[in-house]
Amino acid sequence: MKEIIYKGKKVKVPFEDANYTLDGDKDVVIANRFGGEECTVPGYAAAVYDVIIGAEQFKDYDSVQKGCDWFSRNFPKQYMVLLD
Repeated sequence: MKEIIYKGKKVKVPFEDANYTLDGDKDVVIANRFGGEECTVPGYAAAVYDVIIGAEQFKDYDSVQKGCDWFSRNFPKQYMVLLD
């Protein structure tokens, strides 16, 4: 797993090639694509979410599972809103 620095702390993230710096230290609001319920996650978690959704579109289910496992461990409430 790759490590990034977020607000001075090391955080392990699941995907080597994702752009974890796009939103920097900002929080990002993401809406559930089916029901519209919203939740807030750090920018690096939004990058993981984006990879999961993209992998799903390309039927890369190993990456989907890898991202969902990480998300459910690190952001369980947001996982339930966005990905469950």
